[in-house]
Amino acid sequence: MESTSQATAGHEVFETVIGFMGIAWSEAGLTRLCLPQRNRDAVERRLLRHAGSAGSSAQPQWVTELIGSIQAYAAGEDIDFSGVPVDLTGVDDFRLAIYDAARKLAFGETTTYGELAKRAGHAGLARETGAALGANPVPLVIPCHRILAAGGKIGGFSAPGGSTTKEKMLAME
Repeated sequence: MESTSQATAGHEVFETVIGFMGIAWSEAGLTRLCLPQRNRDAVERRLLRHAGSAGSSAQPQWVTELIGSIQAYAAGEDIDFSGVPVDLTGVDDFRLAIYDAARKLAFGETTTYGELAKRAGHAGLARETGAALGANPVPLVIPCHRILAAGGKIGGFSAPGGSTTKEKMLAME
């Protein structure tokens, strides 16, 4: 008998004005978000490598809405992703705290790794906070691009395009 979580899990690659993006989801929520790349195949490979799920023909309503919201964000609209359900199964408590604090940042609001660590109840762990954000499976929804290095420096960014992508995303906001 097929489990219900398999029936509602899937992934989708879609085009935005800034490139192809992709998402993967489970019954509980978003499990992966791939930031813009030049072609559909690169996003598909990345999703399959990380999510390991086949495409789904039946998208839950929230997935359809999320794709529209991501496309609107890419086109320059002010979008609030704080209500998107996220499935962070297997993520440790430290990362969960960091991700929760990051999700509380408003559109266009930035902070530093050190300040975010403090907000998450882990003062003094700026480097570990950066590592946690580098492992963020759902960038944009957990807005790791809004976290800067000390002194207002851009800091690292593990998505395709690195810190240049981070700068572009901040400029869009």
